[in-house]
Amino acid sequence: MKRTFFLAGAISALFVAGSASAETLRWANAGDVLTLDPYAHTESFTSSFLHHIYEPLVRRDAELKFEPALATSWEVIEPTRVRFTLREGVTFHDGAPFTSEDVVVSIGRMIHPDARAKGNLSSVSGAEAVDGLTVDILLKAPDPLLLNKLTGVFIMDAEWLTANDATLPGNTTTGAVTFASDNTNGTGPFILESRQPDAKSVLAANPNWWDTPTHNITSIEFTPINSDATRVSALLSGEVDVITPSPLQDTARLEASEGVTPLQNPSLRTIMFGINVGRDELHAMPGSGVNPLKDIRVREALWRAIDMEAIKEKVMRGNARIAGSMIAPQIGGYEAQTDVKPKFDIAVAKALLAEAGFADGFTTGLDCPNDRYINDEEICLAIASMWAGIGVTTDLTTQTKANHFPKVDKAETDIYMIGWATLPAMDGFSPLSAMLATREGDWGGNNPNGYSSERMDEIAVAASSEVDEEKRLALISEAMKIARDEIAYIPLHQQPLSWAARDGVELIQFPDNYFRAWHYRVN
Repeated sequence: MKRTFFLAGAISALFVAGSASAETLRWANAGDVLTLDPYAHTESFTSSFLHHIYEPLVRRDAELKFEPALATSWEVIEPTRVRFTLREGVTFHDGAPFTSEDVVVSIGRMIHPDARAKGNLSSVSGAEAVDGLTVDILLKAPDPLLLNKLTGVFIMDAEWLTANDATLPGNTTTGAVTFASDNTNGTGPFILESRQPDAKSVLAANPNWWDTPTHNITSIEFTPINSDATRVSALLSGEVDVITPSPLQDTARLEASEGVTPLQNPSLRTIMFGINVGRDELHAMPGSGVNPLKDIRVREALWRAIDMEAIKEKVMRGNARIAGSMIAPQIGGYEAQTDVKPKFDIAVAKALLAEAGFADGFTTGLDCPNDRYINDEEICLAIASMWAGIGVTTDLTTQTKANHFPKVDKAETDIYMIGWATLPAMDGFSPLSAMLATREGDWGGNNPNGYSSERMDEIAVAASSEVDEEKRLALISEAMKIARDEIAYIPLHQQPLSWAARDGVELIQFPDNYFRAWHYRVN
């Protein structure tokens, strides 16, 4: 329960001396938040935004180590009961006091079967109030990653939820919405002042925040700007102070521009392709009765036909780390021998297709977002062209993340792009439980592919309650090796963190790509 996570040298601060006329931080991102309901999604950017409004019991500090937030201390009462002492004097933005009942209702709401994020607390069976400021979290089995998971569980006001008929969670996949989908009431450092979806959201500093602010920001003006060129122009013209991400192709231009600084560092996020192996036929080949992706030789052919060196150099401008594993080297359970991409070889890829009975190729759907990951659309265009070289035609669809991810969750894709940073756990158990375990009950929340392995499911269950760290990591390493050997997913690369800021902005670029403005200053 005391395990911490820290990437030495991976957290970089940027301070650019200069003057600023106000304490408003103007922030532009490639896409908007998906929802204001913390439990209705599993997208880390949306969580990053909502973390300014809502808070967890335990949070990560400036070095990504655990520190108390709404809970001041915790102890294991018995293997499946962990007691949390809550912080006194905390109020929600509407002035209501924070109590143990809020934790009980929030936990119950997040593990509800209709909650999109329920998989992030798959080990939790519920919560019980001991008194007004003490609460027990009940586990199905001992959970060595409970604190990791709780950093992503934002506490909501029980009375506010009840008064607004929002006790049941929304869900971005099913389209279920509630009052909490468009309104907020948290305890965090900033209060939602106004929101215009896909246009602008304004946060105001919370004058009654329980913590002592180190930031000097009075308001945050958040604007989604999909176009890379428009986002860069807004930064250079002074319309915004920070852009996330900053296009890699504009790095040299930004470095040469007076008054702005690009910032790039390694990231935990692995970009990969999910593969639908569960359908009897591909969406792109209706009536064929055939799904070539079920054959591992086809999956290997597709992987071998991707020239990742070319994508790294031409699309990512050299700023990516080619991956063979679903997890980055900094993540628990990583092993270098698993992190090896099959050699790029068109001849071998064609031979594999022929051996599998597809010498003439086939047609597959390829779905990608165009506002979520760095150069996501460009990567997919490049790979579609590469696959054409082995006779595989792609029916390529690129669209906003708001449309892309629900389509993925509903298994309405053949092959799709997804990025995974192992959040909130920052551990290999995250993709194991969410992406590799068979989708059933609390498991496989991000596995719409039909992938199912009896051994993988056994490993997931065993690792979920293994308290011996060496044994637990060995289990995760085994799962990552199986995933690679069976090509359950096609890893591409770990994308870089790429931001840019104007002079006078002091910020930290976290390797989990979270934007934590309560650590920032405008000078």
